[in-house]
Amino acid sequence: MGNKNKTISFRVNEDAFETLREIAEERDISLSAVFRDYVDTLVAHDGQVQVVPKHELEKLREGDDESFPPTVQVPKSFIREHERLELEAEHLREQLEEHKSYVNYLREQLDRDRDDVEEVIQLEDLDAPGEEHSFRLG
Repeated sequence: MGNKNKTISFRVNEDAFETLREIAEERDISLSAVFRDYVDTLVAHDGQVQVVPKHELEKLREGDDESFPPTVQVPKSFIREHERLELEAEHLREQLEEHKSYVNYLREQLDRDRDDVEEVIQLEDLDAPGEEHSFRLG
Protein backbone atom coordinates (compact mmCIF):
# COMPACT_ATOMS: atom_id res chain seq x y z
CA MET A 1 0.00 0.00 0.00
CA GLY A 2 1.32 3.46 -0.95
CA ASN A 3 2.29 6.24 1.39
CA LYS A 4 -0.72 8.58 1.60
CA ASN A 5 -0.41 12.31 2.27
CA LYS A 6 -2.18 13.60 5.35
CA THR A 7 -3.51 17.09 6.06
CA ILE A 8 -2.58 18.99 9.21
CA SER A 9 -4.65 21.99 10.25
CA PHE A 10 -3.98 24.52 13.01
CA ARG A 11 -4.42 28.20 13.79
CA VAL A 12 -1.82 30.94 14.21
CA ASN A 13 -2.23 34.58 15.15
CA GLU A 14 -2.33 37.23 12.44
CA ASP A 15 1.23 38.50 13.04
CA ALA A 16 2.68 35.00 12.76
CA PHE A 17 0.65 34.39 9.61
CA GLU A 18 1.96 37.59 7.99
CA THR A 19 5.53 36.65 8.92
CA LEU A 20 5.09 33.19 7.41
CA ARG A 21 3.62 34.69 4.26
CA GLU A 22 6.64 37.04 3.96
CA ILE A 23 8.97 34.05 4.35
CA ALA A 24 7.09 32.23 1.61
CA GLU A 25 7.24 35.27 -0.69
CA GLU A 26 10.99 35.69 -0.07
CA ARG A 27 11.55 32.06 -1.00
CA ASP A 28 9.01 32.28 -3.86
CA ILE A 29 7.10 29.27 -2.58
CA SER A 30 3.65 28.64 -1.13
CA LEU A 31 2.82 28.72 2.56
CA SER A 32 2.20 24.98 2.37
CA ALA A 33 5.73 24.48 1.07
CA VAL A 34 7.13 26.43 4.04
CA PHE A 35 5.39 24.07 6.44
CA ARG A 36 6.32 20.97 4.43
CA ASP A 37 10.00 22.06 4.51
CA TYR A 38 9.81 22.58 8.26
CA VAL A 39 8.12 19.22 8.84
CA ASP A 40 10.62 17.45 6.57
CA THR A 41 13.50 19.04 8.51
CA LEU A 42 11.88 18.13 11.83
CA VAL A 43 11.40 14.51 10.77
CA ALA A 44 14.87 14.22 9.22
CA HIS A 45 16.51 15.40 12.46
CA ASP A 46 14.30 13.34 14.74
CA GLY A 47 12.63 16.38 16.28
CA GLN A 48 15.95 18.11 17.03
CA VAL A 49 15.03 21.33 15.24
CA GLN A 50 15.21 24.57 17.16
CA VAL A 51 14.10 28.00 15.96
CA VAL A 52 16.34 30.76 17.29
CA PRO A 53 16.91 34.44 16.49
CA LYS A 54 19.88 35.24 14.25
CA HIS A 55 21.97 36.77 17.04
CA GLU A 56 21.59 33.59 19.09
CA LEU A 57 22.43 31.48 16.05
CA GLU A 58 25.83 33.17 15.81
CA LYS A 59 26.49 32.34 19.48
CA LEU A 60 25.52 28.71 18.86
CA ARG A 61 27.86 28.52 15.86
CA GLU A 62 30.74 29.82 17.98
CA GLY A 63 30.07 27.17 20.65
CA ASP A 64 31.15 23.55 20.72
CA ASP A 65 27.81 22.19 19.53
CA GLU A 66 28.48 20.98 15.97
CA SER A 67 25.06 19.36 15.59
CA PHE A 68 23.24 22.69 15.35
CA PRO A 69 22.43 24.11 12.96
CA PRO A 70 22.37 21.10 10.68
CA THR A 71 24.35 21.63 7.50
CA VAL A 72 24.01 19.87 4.19
CA GLN A 73 26.48 19.64 1.34
CA VAL A 74 24.79 20.49 -1.95
CA PRO A 75 26.42 19.55 -5.26
CA LYS A 76 27.25 22.42 -7.61
CA SER A 77 25.17 20.79 -10.33
CA PHE A 78 22.10 21.12 -8.10
CA ILE A 79 22.83 24.80 -7.47
CA ARG A 80 23.38 25.45 -11.18
CA GLU A 81 20.14 23.67 -12.05
CA HIS A 82 18.29 25.67 -9.39
CA GLU A 83 19.72 28.93 -10.74
CA ARG A 84 18.81 27.90 -14.29
CA LEU A 85 15.26 27.15 -13.21
CA GLU A 86 15.02 30.49 -11.39
CA LEU A 87 16.16 32.31 -14.54
CA GLU A 88 13.70 30.35 -16.64
CA ALA A 89 10.89 31.14 -14.19
CA GLU A 90 11.82 34.83 -14.30
CA HIS A 91 11.81 34.74 -18.10
CA LEU A 92 8.39 33.06 -18.11
CA ARG A 93 7.05 35.68 -15.69
CA GLU A 94 8.30 38.42 -18.02
CA GLN A 95 6.66 36.71 -21.00
CA LEU A 96 3.44 36.41 -19.05
CA GLU A 97 3.52 40.13 -18.25
CA GLU A 98 4.12 40.92 -21.93
CA HIS A 99 1.20 38.71 -22.94
CA LYS A 100 -1.03 40.33 -20.32
CA SER A 101 -0.15 43.81 -21.55
CA TYR A 102 -0.79 42.74 -25.17
CA VAL A 103 -4.19 41.30 -24.20
CA ASN A 104 -5.01 44.55 -22.39
CA TYR A 105 -3.95 46.50 -25.49
CA LEU A 106 -6.21 44.35 -27.69
CA ARG A 107 -9.12 44.79 -25.27
CA GLU A 108 -8.66 48.56 -25.29
CA GLN A 109 -8.51 48.54 -29.08
CA LEU A 110 -11.67 46.42 -29.24
CA ASP A 111 -13.45 48.81 -26.87
CA ARG A 112 -12.39 51.79 -29.03
CA ASP A 113 -13.59 50.00 -32.17
CA ARG A 114 -16.92 49.23 -30.52
CA ASP A 115 -17.32 52.90 -29.60
CA ASP A 116 -16.60 53.93 -33.21
CA VAL A 117 -19.33 51.71 -34.64
CA GLU A 118 -22.60 53.63 -34.83
CA GLU A 119 -24.94 50.73 -35.26
CA VAL A 120 -24.57 46.99 -35.50
CA ILE A 121 -26.93 45.30 -37.90
CA GLN A 122 -27.60 41.65 -37.32
CA LEU A 123 -28.01 39.57 -40.49
CA GLU A 124 -31.13 37.94 -39.04
CA ASP A 125 -32.74 41.38 -38.81
CA LEU A 126 -32.37 41.91 -42.57
CA ASP A 127 -34.76 39.09 -43.34
CA ALA A 128 -38.36 40.19 -43.15
CA PRO A 129 -40.53 37.77 -41.20
CA GLY A 130 -42.46 35.37 -43.40
CA GLU A 131 -40.30 35.89 -46.47
CA GLU A 132 -38.79 32.85 -48.05
CA HIS A 133 -35.69 33.14 -50.11
CA SER A 134 -34.65 30.84 -52.89
CA PHE A 135 -31.12 30.59 -54.02
CA ARG A 136 -29.97 29.24 -57.32
CA LEU A 137 -26.52 28.02 -58.04
CA GLY A 138 -25.65 28.14 -61.64
